[in-house]
Amino acid sequence: MVDTRDSFILRGRKVVGGFAEGEAMVTSQTISGWGGINERNGSIIERRHELVGQSFAGKILIFPGAKGSSGWSAFFHMTRINNVAPAAMLFTRMTTKIALGAVVTRVPAMTDFDGDILTQIRTGDHVVVNANTGFIEVTRR
Repeated sequence: MVDTRDSFILRGRKVVGGFAEGEAMVTSQTISGWGGINERNGSIIERRHELVGQSFAGKILIFPGAKGSSGWSAFFHMTRINNVAPAAMLFTRMTTKIALGAVVTRVPAMTDFDGDILTQIRTGDHVVVNANTGFIEVTRR
């Protein structure tokens, strides 16, 4: 079900604390770190991914989670070093791979939401993430 409200709040669980806000970038597909992203510009380069060619740099990245090898965290760590990391990561499937990736990327990260972030939030929505309190606020754009 797609959410039609102008603004709403969802509660989730903190993985990495912090505060961020920005434009949502939503995908229903998992993201591969090694071979799936360009760590120099923050773009998705996985050829069959629905967001191929688009950059998550500075955006609130909303996705199911990580896929691929343990190199996932290293590639997202490099996006931080290159100043092209997402502003925050919101995801639905917690794994050790994504937990480590969130920690080394050092951006607010949350999971275990009380609503389906993949259908309720749309690309382009404005999202305020307060991982310290466990709340996100979504405003339609």
